[in-house]
Amino acid sequence: MLTKLRAAAATGLLGAAAGGCATAQRATPADPQFLNQPLISSIYTADPSAHVFDGRIYLYPSHDIEAGVPEDDLGSHFAMRDYHVFSMERVGAEVTDHGVVLRLEDIPWAGRQLWAPDAAYKDGKYFLYFPAKDKQDIFRIGVAVSDRAEGPFKAEPEPIKGSFSIDPAVFTDTDGQSYMIFGGIWGGQLQRWATGTYEQNGSVTDLKQPDKPALMPKIARMNADMLTFAEAPRDLSIVDEAGKPLLGGDSDRRFFEGSWMHKYQGRYYLSYSTGDTHRLVYAVADNPYGPFTYQGVLLEPVQGWTNHHSIVEHDGKWWLFYHDTQLSGKTHLRNVKVTELNYNPDGSIRTINPMR
Repeated sequence: MLTKLRAAAATGLLGAAAGGCATAQRATPADPQFLNQPLISSIYTADPSAHVFDGRIYLYPSHDIEAGVPEDDLGSHFAMRDYHVFSMERVGAEVTDHGVVLRLEDIPWAGRQLWAPDAAYKDGKYFLYFPAKDKQDIFRIGVAVSDRAEGPFKAEPEPIKGSFSIDPAVFTDTDGQSYMIFGGIWGGQLQRWATGTYEQNGSVTDLKQPDKPALMPKIARMNADMLTFAEAPRDLSIVDEAGKPLLGGDSDRRFFEGSWMHKYQGRYYLSYSTGDTHRLVYAVADNPYGPFTYQGVLLEPVQGWTNHHSIVEHDGKWWLFYHDTQLSGKTHLRNVKVTELNYNPDGSIRTINPMR
């Protein structure tokens, strides 16, 4: 695939990677074994955060690169250094690459690894939220601001006070209040914060307590400035049908990383990745703080180790954005995709198989 990318660069297809604006090319020919084809093939992209701003779909993904870092269980090989923004009028329309909107070297506190971002809008400003390891190699969550959805974004000089771990997802409720949901185990370091302070030599995976409640994602209400937390982060509880917390050993259902929240017919849907069992699953609640009751599988495993998604409504339909490794066959060089999301009459989500 690197050869293909070099050929694309020679013909001008990678012009946007230098910061310009270009139309992102689609993968050709289509591979019939996959349910959906890559939205972008000019660069590697992952962790697509989709939002509708002024009627247009904007994507805020990670930008995968071949950094030459050996693969390990901490995700060291995911050594991304910048972010692009993409947009399209509707699903199926041409995808525009707005170029690099934020670089690692432009974030004063960051040391390495710009992982999965998210975005939000309020009062004429657009906010890009991102995790990065600080100079002590501890994941924090930062924020950058722009006057335009497509950026560029200017980073705040310090990470959000009280933030830690990875995968920020900012949900804005119908009353205008915003919340950040975040966290991830293993390389996301959430397990190292179990005591309330960071444990440098803590577990590299989880709590190692399979018969006790699993680690949960965190949630914090945002202040009106969208730059700070209005409260200390708290656990976002995920329970089974009997109301009991999911256990650490329940790897088919327990939270791993990549949370997302959306609202459908008055109920709150929390979806997330199960990590080492490679599923996207979901739970529902009557308020954004939960507890969320586990419901089932949203997306069956894709090609590749990771999955990370977002859910958005546009043109009267619901869409699931996700990624796999169709273009490269390498777990750290991914490509984003989209497929329609369908609900049953009772509000449950129909499971999607990404392979034909």
